[in-house]
Amino acid sequence: ILNYDIMARFRRRTCIILLLFILFICSIMMALKTLRPDRAGFGDPFGLGLLPELQQRTVLLDSKQNSLNRAQGDTVTRASNLHSIAVNTMKASMSSVRKLEEELSSPNYNFHIFYYTWYGNPQFDGKYIHWNHPLLPHWDPKIANNYPKGRHNPPEDIGANFYPELGSYSSKDPTVIEAHMKQMRSASTGVIVLSWYPPGMADENGEPTDDLVPIVLDYAHKYNLKVTFHIEPYKDRDDRSMYHNVKYIIDKYGSHSAFYRHKTSTGRLLPMFYVYDSYVTIPEIWANLLTVSGSQSIRNTPYDALFIALLVEERHKHDIHRSGFDGMYTYFATNGFSYGSSHHNWASLKAFCDSNNLMFIPSVGPGYIDTSIRPWNNHNTRNRVNGKYYETAFSAALLVRPEIISITSFNEWHEGTQIEKAVPKRTGQVVYLDYKPHKPNVYLELTQKWSEKYRKEQEQWLM
Repeated sequence: ILNYDIMARFRRRTCIILLLFILFICSIMMALKTLRPDRAGFGDPFGLGLLPELQQRTVLLDSKQNSLNRAQGDTVTRASNLHSIAVNTMKASMSSVRKLEEELSSPNYNFHIFYYTWYGNPQFDGKYIHWNHPLLPHWDPKIANNYPKGRHNPPEDIGANFYPELGSYSSKDPTVIEAHMKQMRSASTGVIVLSWYPPGMADENGEPTDDLVPIVLDYAHKYNLKVTFHIEPYKDRDDRSMYHNVKYIIDKYGSHSAFYRHKTSTGRLLPMFYVYDSYVTIPEIWANLLTVSGSQSIRNTPYDALFIALLVEERHKHDIHRSGFDGMYTYFATNGFSYGSSHHNWASLKAFCDSNNLMFIPSVGPGYIDTSIRPWNNHNTRNRVNGKYYETAFSAALLVRPEIISITSFNEWHEGTQIEKAVPKRTGQVVYLDYKPHKPNVYLELTQKWSEKYRKEQEQWLM
């Protein structure tokens, strides 16, 4: 009996130790996966579900077009009023900007940051826009049935896992625009990559924002920042509509002092356009616009520019070259989600670009979490690890010596890639993530740190 009792205790103790060991190993593996995820094949079900080949994420607001036309006069008046407010606000605070110039490091025009002006609230827009984002259903009905449906209900419940220091703001609020410019300047970024749809168009959850471009340009100039355009995938985007888009942007905004032009290796100063989801359009269509012999060629015209395509899959690099693009960027802040966003592929992509006279612009981000709008998407969450994930991405980018680094993002709150200031917040239903134990500006400070590091290393590359 004594021996049996001893053996039973021994077996229990062994099982407990083994269980603890397994839990320890699992926790280590999860931590490592968050920081440096394993390569994720692009054919995984989640990746395919988010891609426009299977699920177009943006639409022309056909149902709103008539009402937009009726309200066009009101829109112009509101835009004019907002512009007047912005001008007066800027005049009142120019002395503080001069003082700020003395305190801040100079902007780095090789650091480009993605910026979104699609947010709205009742005070400026008559309703909440984007903060009330719907919960997107999974494409598999069996999986979708396991998750909640509906919309978020601002201001306490917003479509984000973090909560902005500025609250559920409106992108039309001049004080918000100025606060954003100040934050981006403090981070030592230099070029704002502004999400853009043609006039009268928007993403499926927003409203047209082209009328905000003049105010953004004015405030950017105030903080010595430049603005370029991130052309989104609106309905029926092709070579002809893109030609008209580029002409419209350059004719309307090209003379502004904050309009970005990039100095090429041949000494030319050219505008730059990032083209999101460029791979949705076949190379033959792009070649009509982007090659010298194309039927709709923009080359060697007053509207010539640098066009940067989104690379997701490895095969896209050949399509991008064939299309006549000038370079590629990777956008996603999810290391391992796609071929392009996987850090370990950047060296080979840079080599391909160098051998084909293309620019390679890696995109770095502080982390990724979009379960506030895609509750089924834990698979692609990338923990910030108190800033280590962000620094790992910067380190990987600097290793390939890129001419430009892009940052995803300043304020894409839905996908949790923002570096804008966030604060702790708890409501009855939600506990938001935050940047603790650091301050709300920690990711701005980290960006500034790596901007300076990039500048120093770039001096060595050029020697």
